[in-house]
Amino acid sequence: MTKPVSSHQLIRYVVGYVFITSALMKLVISDFTGVFANLGIPSPEITVLIVGITELIAGLFIIFNYYVKRAVIPLLIIIIAAIILTKIPILYSGIFQFAFEARLDIVMLFLLYILWKK
Repeated sequence: MTKPVSSHQLIRYVVGYVFITSALMKLVISDFTGVFANLGIPSPEITVLIVGITELIAGLFIIFNYYVKRAVIPLLIIIIAAIILTKIPILYSGIFQFAFEARLDIVMLFLLYILWKK
């Protein structure tokens, strides 16, 4: 008989999935270096590699329930930086455009906070 998945486990799986897929995109697709360069991030090649590896490792830790609180901290920093660098400038286009473009980032921020508090 299988045990039902708790809401906390489900949050872990979803958060891990999002960050693992994001990491794989950064590590596999070479265009992400250009995105980071356009944002004015110094050494975009190294930054993409560091962010991608961090997302991959932390995402795996979260899925496998291993040092979840510690794994959440760098992901919180990454998601906050992503909001500041890529979503806040959209506010100049209007609040509705910002709300639409930032929806995943905001949801992930809250889910990471839930994992960190538990």
